[in-house]
This record gives sequence, C-alpha cells and structure tokens, in this order.
Amino acid sequence: MGQKGAVGSRPPMARDNRPDTAYIVGAICPARGVVGALTISALNMECMNLHLAEISAQVATGSICAPIDDGAGWHQRGDEIKQFDNIALLPLPPYSPELNPMANALDYLCANILSAGTWDGCDVISEGCGEAWNWLANDRNRIRSIGTRKWATVSVWVGRD
Repeated sequence: MGQKGAVGSRPPMARDNRPDTAYIVGAICPARGVVGALTISALNMECMNLHLAEISAQVATGSICAPIDDGAGWHQRGDEIKQFDNIALLPLPPYSPELNPMANALDYLCANILSAGTWDGCDVISEGCGEAWNWLANDRNRIRSIGTRKWATVSVWVGRD
C-alpha cells in the first residue's frame, strides 16, 4: 500500500520510538452494546485473570458470557486461569481474526483515535488508552456496528424431544 505519487514520503506524524507500552485488554458484547476493559502494561496470566474478572462483572445477571479466546500465549488455559461461573471461554479457530469482535474494536480504536498520538511515559499512555476506550464504551451503536457480523453468529436452540 502507500500513497500514489508520493514515492519515498509519508504523512507527517510525530516519531515513535516505542519505549513504553500499554495494552487495552477488553471485551465487547455487540448484542447489548456494552464493554469491559483494562489498560495494563504487561500481558501475563495475572492480567488474564484480572481481565476475566472485569468481564464477569459486566455479564448480565443469570447470563453466561462466551468471550473469544484467540490462543495468545497469555490466554493459555491451565491451572493458573481463574474460573468464573458466568464465563465459558470460546476458542477461536486458528488464523481467523475476523471472527474476533474485540480485534475489530481495537483495530478501530488504533486506526481512528490512537494512531497519531504521542505520549510521554507509560502512565500517560495508559491514560490515553483509557480515554479512547471510554469514548468507545459510551457509544453503544458504534460497539454494535463494529462487533456485529451477521455471517459470524452462533445460534443456540434448546428444544424438547
């Protein structure tokens, strides 16, 4: 890709040396238009358990949430992962990121809010990520639009014989 007729040039942006990192770890529910997220500086099992606790707190009473597990190293199941009664992790098939609505939400935030920002230090990065996430969280219609894929739905039918 690139800009036609602009060989060897880029759009003007501040230089990014990536000395500090912050991650938005979240989940969206397109059906309800709600979100839950943490801004963290490391990805590990402790953060995964905090993330699952945040998701669990957002699940409607009497419901079960099936967050997508994309198989990332810090998502790996095992004795260390905390179990919640209202969460059932749904493994994502390999090489299918288009099925992960959260990936779509993060791509949207990166492309539209976070891509041209510069910050001095991890605390300010986390604050910027939090502001971006809160902006998304306050727009239920945008959450539904980003996260809903009619061709990627699962219907559960419970019938009686």
